[in-house]
Amino acid sequence: MASSKDYLDYILDQLSGLDDISYRAMMGEYIIYYRGKIVGGIYDDRFLVKPVKAAVVMMPDADMELPYEGAKKMLLVDDVENREFLRELLDTMYPELTARKKR
Repeated sequence: MASSKDYLDYILDQLSGLDDISYRAMMGEYIIYYRGKIVGGIYDDRFLVKPVKAAVVMMPDADMELPYEGAKKMLLVDDVENREFLRELLDTMYPELTARKKR
């Protein structure tokens, strides 16, 4: 099932307080970038983020879900209505994403 453009627009609006948010459509879903780094995506109208340590600490009870068959599990962001939480989540995740080694 593909994600709706309406849900993408809603999430982008919720993230509009952050600088340099972008996305890329991919096979009916959307990859979300923050300052040029992939933080997560919209999959089946769910906002999922990479399970980096900072995200796990901020959402210790979050469900781990598959974005699509064959992928690694990601954290489900339930509190998408809370703009301040989303801003803090992505800002907290960003240093870990930039520190990861390229393979």
